[in-house]
Parts: sequence; structure tokens; C-alpha cells
Amino acid sequence: MNFQQLRSIREASRRGYNLTEVANVLFTSQPGVSRQIRELEEELGVDIFERNGKRLTGLTEPGKDILPIIERLLLEAENLQQAGNDYSDQTKGTLAIATTHTQARYVLPKVVQGFRQNFPDVRIALQQSSPEHIAEWVLSGKADIGIATEGLSQFKDLVSFPCYEWNHVIVVPEGHPLLHKEQLTLADLSNYPLITYDVGFTGRGHIDDAFQQAGLRTDIVLTAMDSDVIQQYVALGLGVGIVASMAIEAQRTHQLRTISADHLFTPNVTRLAVRKGAYLRAYTYDFILQFAPALTRDDIRNAISENEEN
Repeated sequence: MNFQQLRSIREASRRGYNLTEVANVLFTSQPGVSRQIRELEEELGVDIFERNGKRLTGLTEPGKDILPIIERLLLEAENLQQAGNDYSDQTKGTLAIATTHTQARYVLPKVVQGFRQNFPDVRIALQQSSPEHIAEWVLSGKADIGIATEGLSQFKDLVSFPCYEWNHVIVVPEGHPLLHKEQLTLADLSNYPLITYDVGFTGRGHIDDAFQQAGLRTDIVLTAMDSDVIQQYVALGLGVGIVASMAIEAQRTHQLRTISADHLFTPNVTRLAVRKGAYLRAYTYDFILQFAPALTRDDIRNAISENEEN
């Protein structure tokens, strides 16, 4: 039994049983992957995968029990390497952070700046995508930390921490009729074309829920992942924007005005997630504590340990 065999099993499950993709990920050949899988099955005395001819089609019942064990073995192997790296040199390495555009653009710069002062020799790999992909990257080990508003708490193999709460705001051009409303309502907003985030991004679910619960139809004419893009199209007069409060900077280049929406939409919570059972290097703890100062090392360590036991 060897780690290449275990990796072949794990990646086959992750890649939808496509051995060509598995071979590409593991930098080997497809026949080599097939051989690694078959050798482990022969050593264990059970078939891990169901087959249609030579093609893998799914996990057998024994395979469903074996796969989590393989995942744990590979995770502990990674933890062992991380622990060795940490104790040999706690000030060098790479911290991979998966997050959304909004977090990367408006929240992380100050945190990254402070982190770099503490760990100038640690490289930061910042990856931006949707919350679903962020979770997948953390689960697969491609990212050490995931940061997003939606979805991270829904993955059983992630440990996530609430970090801070924020609200949406309304953005309109100078002179817009909504600026004269004493207190803006959802009905007022529904009378105008709206520009906001793509589904699944930056609290979009709370926006849709609010209108749905009020029984109001909306005309969302444009969506984007990027708050800057939303504001640009609002400035062009295409509609009323709904953006994250942290996206409104002190100096606005689009000559936009803001209207509070705290009373219209449920507050959003940004969460930070790590993989259950993962060994966190010293600089990873430092980054987390800078991003979420209300947490402590013991909070993080205990949460990972509790989830590992469960």
C-alpha cells in the first residue's frame, strides 16, 4: 500500500471517475492510475469501484466505507508535512486563500498588509471564485482558508467561524427620485430596474428572500460578481444598485449616492472556513486572528478538534 494508490482512489472519486483527468492531476498516465487502483483493490481483497468494462462508474458498498478512511490517511499525511514545515521554519511557506471578489477587493487588503508585516517571507496565493468553488478548494486542500458570506457553513467537512456582520446599501445617481423618500421601502425599489450580484454571491439570497416574502416582483436587469461593475452601470443610469456596504468607499469615482437598506434586508455574516482535522501552521492562525480578532487560538483549535472527534 502506498500514497500514490490512495491518491488515485481519492482523485478518481473527486473527478467523476474520469481516469484521464485523474492522470492529469497526478502527473502520470491513465494506465498507471488503473494499475494503482487495481493493486490496492487486490491488496485489500475488495473492489472499491463499480465498473462497466474498463470504465469506473461509481463506488461499491465497501468503497463507500473505504474512501473516508483514505481521505483521513491523506489528510494526516498532509498534516505531518505541515507540522514538519512549521517546526523547521515557522516564518516561510505559502498561504492559499480562496475568497470572493468583494472580500478580496474591500476587506482583505488591510488584513494582508498586517499579515505581511508579521510574516514577510510567506507568499500569499489569493484565489477568487464563487462560494461553492471556495468550499471545494478548501476541502481538496488547494486552499488553506476559505472566506465568503454564503454557503461555507453547509459543508460538513469544513469548520467555519462567523467573522463579522454587514448589510447591503442602495446606490443611485445624483438626483434620483429615491433620494427624496423619507424611509425607503421594498415596494419603492420594486418600481425600478435593479442591478445587483449574481445568484450565490455576496448575500444575494437575502435580497431575493426579502422581495419574495413581501410578495413583490423585481426587474433585475443586470447582475455581476464585482461591486465596482454594479456601480459603474448604476452610474450609466441602467438601474438602482444593491451592493455590499463595504464596497462603498470614501471616495467614489462614479458620483453615486447611497441609501441605507439595513431595514430592508437581513444582515449578512461573513464566515471563514478551514478543513476539518487540518493542521494549521502558525502563520495561518495569525492570519485568521487578524481577519477575525474576536476569535482566539483556543477557539480555532477546539473547534477543529471537536469536529474531528465528531
